Amino acid sequence: MGTCDLIIRAGLVYDGSGGDPLEGDVAVEDGRIVAVSDLAGLKGREEVQAAGLAVTPGFINVLSWATESILEDGRCQSDVRQGVTLEVFGEGESMGPLSDALRDELRERQQGIYYDVEWTTLGEYLEHLEIRGMAPNVASFVGATTVRANVIGYEDRAPSADELERMRTLVRQAMREGALGVGASLIYAPACYAATEELVELARVAAESDGMFISHLRSEADRLLEAVDELIEIAESAGIRAEIYHLKAAGRSNWDKLDEVISRVERARAQGLAVTADMYPYTAAATGLDASMPPWVQEGGFAAWRERLGDAAIRDRVEHEMLSTDGGWENFFRAAGPEQMRLVRFRSETLRRFTGWTLLDVSRELGVSPAQAAMQLVREDDSRVETAYFFMSEENVRKQLALPWMSFASDAMAMAPEGVFLGWSPHPRAYGTFARVLGKYVRDEGVIPLTEAVRRLTSLPAGNLRLLDRGRLSPGYAADVAIFDPDAIGDTATYDNPHRYAEGMVHVLVNGTPVLLDGEPTAALPGKALRGPGWRPSGN
Repeated sequence: MGTCDLIIRAGLVYDGSGGDPLEGDVAVEDGRIVAVSDLAGLKGREEVQAAGLAVTPGFINVLSWATESILEDGRCQSDVRQGVTLEVFGEGESMGPLSDALRDELRERQQGIYYDVEWTTLGEYLEHLEIRGMAPNVASFVGATTVRANVIGYEDRAPSADELERMRTLVRQAMREGALGVGASLIYAPACYAATEELVELARVAAESDGMFISHLRSEADRLLEAVDELIEIAESAGIRAEIYHLKAAGRSNWDKLDEVISRVERARAQGLAVTADMYPYTAAATGLDASMPPWVQEGGFAAWRERLGDAAIRDRVEHEMLSTDGGWENFFRAAGPEQMRLVRFRSETLRRFTGWTLLDVSRELGVSPAQAAMQLVREDDSRVETAYFFMSEENVRKQLALPWMSFASDAMAMAPEGVFLGWSPHPRAYGTFARVLGKYVRDEGVIPLTEAVRRLTSLPAGNLRLLDRGRLSPGYAADVAIFDPDAIGDTATYDNPHRYAEGMVHVLVNGTPVLLDGEPTAALPGKALRGPGWRPSGN
């Protein structure tokens, strides 16, 4: 009788391909899968019982904001307890490359989570995480915003030819350090100052290494269709795979645009362009109050924005534009309305009493208009004030879930209901995204079958990201494994009580090492930094 490091016994194995499951065992040796079948003749030095449970590849969180929370708590419990084994960073901003000014800014803008910035490049940040230790794996795009800020700061202007070449050089270096491609976030300043042509040039560099361009669209609301066209244009012009971050049609007046969005993406795919999308299964978004104010007032960075808001005349102009129906910018204030804007995170202890309040309620408390209240909060909190915006359609959520090219993402930190994390009220997606897909939409509502959900949580994003040894339960693949009860899996976090773990996840393995056993975390931190196809071990 042979032996191996670990055997998962008698589970219902969904290999990630989308095909029917098989009942059997999974053998692991040196962090990799070596066999998937009836392995009665093989003994594991450690064995995990999975009778009655689904055994799947670990889930890939295509958009994670665990960049700082993982420095506070490397266990990443809110995600690991849902089966997430890979956190992917880089929506517009990345933790490298960092100029001296950006390193200083990263130190100064820390909120609740405090750490030394011991790296300069993106590759050094990934190495720093490996040295510290973490439960899940990590990977990152290089942020287009970060690249732009390195070279021209926060000015609203096009780069010169020399500056653009310096930006391209930074992208090329990040790709050699393992970046998955270029990530953009085009509604925010200074990202929104970048023209399509600038993005094409950065994407072309990523394409040299088979990287991806992935983007928060320039509009998810009134100019949604035009923004989708821009992403498709970038994909075609740069010869690059492209993905839409957290696809949505924001604001009731835009809900009916989703069908045309789907049509445009599918036409592009039919023409040979590799265009995909990801989403979170909720009807509220979450971002800062910067998404409610015009870009011009934010030019120059946060300090300049905050200083401008001290001028009464400027505040009046900003309020007028926040209320305008034709401001020419992505206006989440108008898309949601102050009664549907819930404040979820403050830097100031004095203002934390407003956590969970709507902006409308705060404005009444302060005796000012909602727009003026938003500006006052930004100034007094010395932050962009994290906010949940309730402006999506449940019907559209289900429609998006059914798309075969749709992956999933939390767009949130990975946290735990303890310590510093109790200082704010996060969007429930931080604790529930992946379990909600499997519980509410797969088991309870039958929007998609479990086989298809597993494919889109695993092998689909792994292939899109060119992580070719992840996302499948097959010999030779890394042993990232999620084992759960299909009858019990589900989210429990709510907007009123968000710090609640998902239920039904029983065991989780990362690189062959259990990080969750019988529903409880182990002390193991086996996560690795995964690199994209352009990676050169020396970074050169």
